[in-house]
Amino acid sequence: MLVLNNGARALVLSVSVIALTAAQSHAQSAATPSQPSKKQKQLRPAEAQQQQAAAHSRFERAYAQVGQPSQQSLDAITIVASKSEEKAIDALAPVSVVTLEQIQGIQPKRLQDVFTAMPGVSFQDRGDDASSSINIRGLQDFGRVAVVVDGARQNYQRSGHHAQGSFFLDPELIGGVDVVRGPSANIFGSGAIGGVVSFRTKDINDVVRPGERWGVDMTGSYGSNNARGLGSIFGGVRVDPTVDVFGGAVYRTQGNYKDGAGTEIGNTGNDIAAGLMKFTVRPADGHEIKFGGLYQDYDYNMGQFNRGPVLTAAQRALYQGSSVYASNVRNSTGTISWRYAKPDDTWFDWNVNLYGNRTDNDQTKTYHYSTSGSSYCGPGNYGNNISGCIGDKRSYLLDTIGIDANNTSRFQFGDWRTAVTYGVDAFNDSVKTTDSRGNSNVTTPSGERTVSGGFVQLKNNYANWLEVIGAARYDHYELSSLTTSASGSRLSPKITVGVTPLAGFTPYVSYAEGYRAPSITETLVTGSHSTGGGPPIFICPDGRAALFCLLPNPDLRPEVGKNKEAGVNLKYNDVFAAGDTFRGKINVFRNDVDDYIEMVGSTPRATMYGMYSKFYQYQNIPQVRIEGVEVETAYDAGMWFVGVTGTWQQGKNVETGVALATVQPRKIVTGGGVRLFDRQLTIAAQWASYAATPTIPGYLPSTAYDLVNLNVAYRPTADITLNFSIDNLLNAYYRPYAIPGSSVDGTSQNDVLFSSPGPGIVYKGGLRVHFGGA
Repeated sequence: MLVLNNGARALVLSVSVIALTAAQSHAQSAATPSQPSKKQKQLRPAEAQQQQAAAHSRFERAYAQVGQPSQQSLDAITIVASKSEEKAIDALAPVSVVTLEQIQGIQPKRLQDVFTAMPGVSFQDRGDDASSSINIRGLQDFGRVAVVVDGARQNYQRSGHHAQGSFFLDPELIGGVDVVRGPSANIFGSGAIGGVVSFRTKDINDVVRPGERWGVDMTGSYGSNNARGLGSIFGGVRVDPTVDVFGGAVYRTQGNYKDGAGTEIGNTGNDIAAGLMKFTVRPADGHEIKFGGLYQDYDYNMGQFNRGPVLTAAQRALYQGSSVYASNVRNSTGTISWRYAKPDDTWFDWNVNLYGNRTDNDQTKTYHYSTSGSSYCGPGNYGNNISGCIGDKRSYLLDTIGIDANNTSRFQFGDWRTAVTYGVDAFNDSVKTTDSRGNSNVTTPSGERTVSGGFVQLKNNYANWLEVIGAARYDHYELSSLTTSASGSRLSPKITVGVTPLAGFTPYVSYAEGYRAPSITETLVTGSHSTGGGPPIFICPDGRAALFCLLPNPDLRPEVGKNKEAGVNLKYNDVFAAGDTFRGKINVFRNDVDDYIEMVGSTPRATMYGMYSKFYQYQNIPQVRIEGVEVETAYDAGMWFVGVTGTWQQGKNVETGVALATVQPRKIVTGGGVRLFDRQLTIAAQWASYAATPTIPGYLPSTAYDLVNLNVAYRPTADITLNFSIDNLLNAYYRPYAIPGSSVDGTSQNDVLFSSPGPGIVYKGGLRVHFGGA
């Protein structure tokens, strides 16, 4: 198991002391009727919605006097863990929630800023690419983390020197985020052996306040490093009790930023425009039908210029950049959901969601990094055989359509309360890659994949002290191209048991399996990796000269994650003073992934240029193991608040003992703040400390670094909020993830190396104004 260092032990111990102190001070009041457990009554969804509406009303009245809401995010309602509405703190799973109020308070530059304080979550983003690549517990790429936006799967993937899976979503569109780490949410969808990230875009309840018939929120902000501008408007109207209309638009822009060392990172500027529309009707009692549409347009340049002289091999290894592509990405998502729930109907509580998602990335080459004559087009010269000529075009298109349908039936027998949830889901990915002269259609092959599954879950609660969850999921997949096809299926179980011996103290254990089908690229990629103007090393089976040859693998087996988890939920009110709250989730895990898929090179052979592998192929690794500890705590005394989150984890190839490059070994985030002037002013600070990734053959480790952020919110009236933030207050230089290759031996992927450092210090100021009326 994972060995903790002294700092990790100290933090876990301090959290435990706080929890035990809270439990002791709360023991007497826990026995009184005024401290009911959430398991004394299992709320129907309609009842939960009514309580949420009442709480929302109280919250809005209180929010008129504060700069930021004094609300525990772990008290937010989530459905990701079990498809049933429950507070995140009550879920017997490693669930975290980010609320809209938290997002607005930090004024995020891009999506990764939203997740800084969340344990077990990291990103592998490039500064010159506007997409986001999320990592949970060291797993990423090819759908290992299921990302959904309003229920629509985000499965975009483009092969390169970067993360092999990404998605596009501007943080200004988000109304909330639910995350469950590990395959414990296997009922949520296929492939999620790393976890699930469920984004909810803004809706009418986020803008139109209780008592209002219509409402509009307008936001504007500006930031330094470099010319960061944001403007957004969201508005909605309740036409009558049965019809809502909501919409919004976002525009964001920035120039090239400088890292903490003062180096300008090329092509990190971008322009983003987005629009959102939702139309909701309630045709009958208990029924709600919602039509949603989201469109995003991203313009940016991807790639890195040379940073110095490139006359010698050593200089090229250190300073040579990559080709640059003018990129235009259009992402369109359409959803239709139908929800039914009535308090007096215990048999039916269902939701059906149909969706379509298109990501279309068109790129035009605008710059070439090499001084070789063969890299340019002219009479008798066909240009670079990887990226073509300046002016050449390539495109990556993914169309995804899917359905997710489920129902919950509830029963009660004495002190036993039972909820049976069952459902089906399916999606189809269609990939089409075109490249006028390069080889992108080789490295990201076209093809089609269909993944489907069904599940049943039995959730039992006895009295107010026992909860048992059992589930099983069946998955099936099929994928094909013009030359290759593959298919497979599997049944994956889940069992969770939790007890509450004392009010507010709920330990649990869980075992869950997840199943990830191979992706189109992993299975079908074939052909020669072109030389890019350099000398050919091998002749591939297709007769072409290449650096190496790519082989398809129709016999690739799906990955199976087998996760063991133990955790404890801590929930106490009135701990040290009336009205204060403490929330905590602590868990340890070990995820053994059988048949892990990784690109493997053949045995190196001698060439006139050295020892190189001729063939590369995605193959199954017998087993990788990832294990760790996660802590999420928050204490709120009203006038002040503090929280600590932490992650310690390690991962390795069990057969070879070599560490996994994608596992972030340690992240500790400490945050706190005060609320002043009758809570109209909130001042908050955050310190995030990261360890470097271990030294792994073939990778340049990430840097160890510390980020300090400051956020100030002032709300002089109920309708005006002023925000001021400083990100990376200490102007630290950092590279947050390992880079393929090592600059020592001249094999670094310099486009990733140059674009991976995050921005240095950033000053931001913003204004949000609300209009509304009856």
